[in-house]
Amino acid sequence: MKNIAIIMGGYSSEYKISLISGNVVYQFLDKTQYNAFRIHIFKEKWVYVDASDTEFAIDKNDFSVTVAGTKITFDCVFNAIHGTPGEDGLMQAYFELLNIPQTSCDYYQAALTFNKRDLLSVLKPYGIKTATSYYLNKGDKINTDEIVAKVGLPCFVKPNKAGSSFGISKAKTAAELPIAIEVAYKEDNEIIIESFLDGTEVSVGVINYKGIVTVLPITEIVSDNDFFDYEAKYLGKSQEITPARISDEMTQKVGEIAKRAYEILKMKGFSRSEFIIVDGEPFMLEMNTIPGLTTESLIPQQAKAAGISLEDLFTNAIELALNN
Repeated sequence: MKNIAIIMGGYSSEYKISLISGNVVYQFLDKTQYNAFRIHIFKEKWVYVDASDTEFAIDKNDFSVTVAGTKITFDCVFNAIHGTPGEDGLMQAYFELLNIPQTSCDYYQAALTFNKRDLLSVLKPYGIKTATSYYLNKGDKINTDEIVAKVGLPCFVKPNKAGSSFGISKAKTAAELPIAIEVAYKEDNEIIIESFLDGTEVSVGVINYKGIVTVLPITEIVSDNDFFDYEAKYLGKSQEITPARISDEMTQKVGEIAKRAYEILKMKGFSRSEFIIVDGEPFMLEMNTIPGLTTESLIPQQAKAAGISLEDLFTNAIELALNN
């Protein structure tokens, strides 16, 4: 029986969602094949949490834990941390140094995809379309006329390196821009401001399934709010329709682009790419490498539509990591 550490939590605003994702993995992991351990990763503590919620400190020197005098080491890590340090490459690099297999992509790919600006810049030369964008670093002079001239109105102001739609605003007037920028700076010291794309939003899961890069059934996002924000994502203020109500040709086109991005970047593990389709052209917004794994999350929904159970999805991720 392999010992599997399911890491969850993290240092960002997304930690609550991550704890839910991690517990879903724990719940559905095949207990006949694996000994599953819930590991909470927080700034103030790294701990193993047992079935009675007793905490045992993790030894960061070798990522082990001692319980009742017995030292436990792990054969593989299932990474369920959204945001830093699980989605930005820090944990990936740590486990690579310790030579412990883990289920997400490598550290470089994690760092690159976590940075929306850098990801889109890398994919652009391959013909993958993106929204017109304007970048700001904290401390830069804010020239609203210049921003509006480049991206137009309305526009989206987003933290460059954050997830779960935290810190995102839709600015409809130039006067709203400074407020939106302030909100985004609460999540990150880099900001991306993008032109508004008026079209159909879709989310495309791509995974390596049994050694084959596989595009999962596509989800269409119809938000009750102004856009797919935190409320729409997690509090039921949206419709998520799988498979998406788009033509077979468009399904194939957007699926091929998402798969191409996965292969160009030499991805491993899970990925979920977001697109907005405008006049028959998919524009890529971002790629998530530790997407939500709650039972309501998009990747589990898409896997279900593809006939893949959660147990099978999680077993596949672990086996690929162990045999990589």
